[in-house]
Amino acid sequence: MIAMKNVVVLTGAGISAESGISTFRDAGGLWEGYDFKEVASPEGWRKNPALVLDFYNKRRAQLLEVKPNYAHEALVDLEKKYHVQIITQNIDDLHERAGSSKVLHLHGELLKVRSSFDETLILDWKTDLVLGDFCEHNHQLRPHIVWFGEEVPMLDYAIKITQNADIFIIIGTSLQVYPAASLLHFTKPEIPIYYIDPKPVFVKNLPNPLEIISTSATEGMVILLKKL
Repeated sequence: MIAMKNVVVLTGAGISAESGISTFRDAGGLWEGYDFKEVASPEGWRKNPALVLDFYNKRRAQLLEVKPNYAHEALVDLEKKYHVQIITQNIDDLHERAGSSKVLHLHGELLKVRSSFDETLILDWKTDLVLGDFCEHNHQLRPHIVWFGEEVPMLDYAIKITQNADIFIIIGTSLQVYPAASLLHFTKPEIPIYYIDPKPVFVKNLPNPLEIISTSATEGMVILLKKL
């Protein structure tokens, strides 16, 4: 019996954009008019927690109105032929809603909150989070998001997963956000890498065979499924 190959998929904002989730960098996106230091940093949280909570409440409400798209669903189809592990930079739950069985969130999850006193105390949360919502230790709850300047706690696990990949797929990311963008450099040098993005960046010093599919996530997955 032939063992199933390990497919590791790194996804970014581009895969969720087609579901209607505003991306971080696009003009006119949800981040437009916000300084990331105000709404996505420990300093911003200390300075104006109400603004931070309002920002994520709007994002959470938006997430509950959208649905997974074909690209999310196509990754579920891959599980019929491969062991598929998704590593996502996204904080939405669209991969899970589509049916993917193994999803690692590098930057946290929008539908979860955690204690500002005990970071291991994490709760599911689908409504607005406001000042006065306390954990069991009587401390304010905060979004379960990895903010700029904070450590990425799941990074080491993501590296181990990447090192075991037989095929590595990148979908909808500018490869500008570190340390997530560094993951492809932990792949075994002989394995193929597929990069789906309408505006792919030039990847330097990569020993792997690399195929760039310069299109949207949904169109790119139609092409890629035929190849795999």
